Amino acid sequence: MNMDEKDIKPNEITPEETYLNRAMFLKASIWAGTTLATAGIYKFFAGLPPAQTNNALAASGTEDEKVNSLFEITHYNNYYEFSTDKARVAEKARDFVTTPWQVAVGGLVRKPRVFDLSDLMKFAQEERIYRFRCVEGWSMVIPWRGFALKQLLDKVEPTSRARYVSFETYLDQKQMPDAGDAGIELPYVEGLTLAEACHPLTLLATGLYGKPLPNQNGAPVRLVVPWKYGFKSIKSVVKITLTETEPPTTWNKANPREYGFYSNVNPAVDHPRWSQAFERRIGESGTRPTLPFNGYGNAVAQLYAGMDLRKFF
Repeated sequence: MNMDEKDIKPNEITPEETYLNRAMFLKASIWAGTTLATAGIYKFFAGLPPAQTNNALAASGTEDEKVNSLFEITHYNNYYEFSTDKARVAEKARDFVTTPWQVAVGGLVRKPRVFDLSDLMKFAQEERIYRFRCVEGWSMVIPWRGFALKQLLDKVEPTSRARYVSFETYLDQKQMPDAGDAGIELPYVEGLTLAEACHPLTLLATGLYGKPLPNQNGAPVRLVVPWKYGFKSIKSVVKITLTETEPPTTWNKANPREYGFYSNVNPAVDHPRWSQAFERRIGESGTRPTLPFNGYGNAVAQLYAGMDLRKFF
């Protein structure tokens, strides 16, 4: 383990009295490669199944990192379907109806299937503290709850031709009346390689801070890929398709010069309009250096062995 990759300790979490009184965070490090760390003990909230303790992964962090508060995480959001104003997304998404909910998984799979929300909640849920780095230059540390995407993909059995996984978000003009002002093509779509999608760190999140996922954060289920810029972590997923060719992605279609398919956090590759070498942690003053792969290099760098990370940005 690198010297700059250490556990985020429970006593470093920004105070959330209810949460801290009723739940204990996982204490584990990310080992090199894809080695899984064993977990600690969890308690759970009424209405949610217990988080599992085996084969769980937690985020590594520097000694001075703290988990962002629930208010910060839920009141500074990019969700263009509701608003392009980060501070107004929570208000605009307040009445978003997320039940019933279905996620259709198909394409190059042997067993295509439509999963209800109740089906998704049957997967072993884990608590994972992850860094979150936005391409805009700000960052957070977020305590997600969810399950490895690979568990879902294993259920549908990808064929040998499958090389990529595409994702599509929910779009409803009645519930999202300002979606026409988003300035991007909707519905929002994203994609990963199959290897990225099956990596143990890739999470389908169903909650945060031990509670169900808030609307403004992508309820009821969203993708979280912690070593990539945040726009890759698509919200409110309704469709997952396995393909043989690289799928289109929303921001790459909107501006391919600025947003590549891979979008791994890389402080050495600047955005055409700003540096990516530093980031502004929400709730802190000043900036901090951005870590390659957002600090998860030991776990994910082998996915890109031999690739020119400046070309494949």
